[in-house]
Amino acid sequence: MLLEICASSYQSAINAQNAGAHRIELCSELALGGITPSYGLIKKVVENLSIPVHVLIRPRSGNFSYSEEEFEIMKADILLCKELGCQGIVSGVLKSDNTIDVIRTQELIELSKPLTFTFHRAFDWVEDSFEALETLINVGVDRILTSGKKTTALEGIPLLKDLETKADNKLIILPGSGINSENALQFKEAGFKEIHCSASKMEHIGGLGKIPMNSSVFFDENIIVSSDYEKIKAIVAIC
Repeated sequence: MLLEICASSYQSAINAQNAGAHRIELCSELALGGITPSYGLIKKVVENLSIPVHVLIRPRSGNFSYSEEEFEIMKADILLCKELGCQGIVSGVLKSDNTIDVIRTQELIELSKPLTFTFHRAFDWVEDSFEALETLINVGVDRILTSGKKTTALEGIPLLKDLETKADNKLIILPGSGINSENALQFKEAGFKEIHCSASKMEHIGGLGKIPMNSSVFFDENIIVSSDYEKIKAIVAIC
């Protein structure tokens, strides 16, 4: 069974390789469900790892329906990953009703070639999993990262197994979310070819200032944050 580690830093990527992981999915900001990592991080990881590096292409947190400008950013990031020597892209687009945006997803797949393409956990928001599976098989997705529409993949094993059977080796079902050393064997015994986890540990760091740099206001999946034209204009008038 192949182990993919979701790495959100250079040290995480190095730790994954040194510990024997078979592949990494490189991203930033795990707390947000992952977003596209920086150019510098991608370059450094690709230069120093010998195992395959797949990169998450997600321009922001929130939903998976993107503006034209955001979609152009995603395409530019894919081209950058190809130039830097990555082996795979992890991405996907939904429509506003949380169905697969076939046209845009297929455009990303074609742009990514010859890199492999993983459709990420936006799949878990789709209402009809089996219809979505058939759609993604038809557009040429290589694998689907999914928790089986549950908070953890362990809870989602029944659906994951059904998806694996239905996929019939036309793509790989990649279970992810909450997988660890205590439950990984259950996925192997269930016949999955690959698993995905972050294997994270928490470390407290010192030397921080007294004023926090984060804001709980922004940690809400139901909102998308952008700078407001009218608010900016009002402040400019004061300046």
